Amino acid sequence: MSDDGIDGGPARPGPFDGDPLDDEEFGGDVLEEELRQAAVVLDPVPPQLRQLAVDAFALHDLDARIAELTFDSLVDAIPVRGAADVPRMLTFTAGEVTVDVEVTGEGLIGQVLPPGPARIEVLGGPRTTVPLTADDMGRFAGDVRPAGPFALRVRTGGETVVTEWLRA
Repeated sequence: MSDDGIDGGPARPGPFDGDPLDDEEFGGDVLEEELRQAAVVLDPVPPQLRQLAVDAFALHDLDARIAELTFDSLVDAIPVRGAADVPRMLTFTAGEVTVDVEVTGEGLIGQVLPPGPARIEVLGGPRTTVPLTADDMGRFAGDVRPAGPFALRVRTGGETVVTEWLRA
């Protein structure tokens, strides 16, 4: 086969010679976005498959240890007469890891034990997470007050602990 064009003349470079995503004439990002939009219209993801994907993503911490709620001031504390706007105190335990959390009108304050740096994520649904960072003493604070069901994902060193889901 020769390098001649279809009409027998010299071959001209076509739009897809080489890598089409690197082709300046078509702009890789523009082409990719147009293909994504066409796929959404011509071959949309079925709702059941989308839900399966969300459920599968929720399992990405499957090896995480579940922290059990061992203290909840709404259930376990003795009410104080005349006290208004009392913060909710929660304690979660998973093996050697303990997470103490105070839920106030201003947000969350807590500590991870044994003390050490940790990353805490406040989970409020399939997509919403609010990251917090614990210092060397394991203390953390955030100005987000959970509304509705929430859980905490705590990453300490090589261990991941996820608390039970609670209503704020």
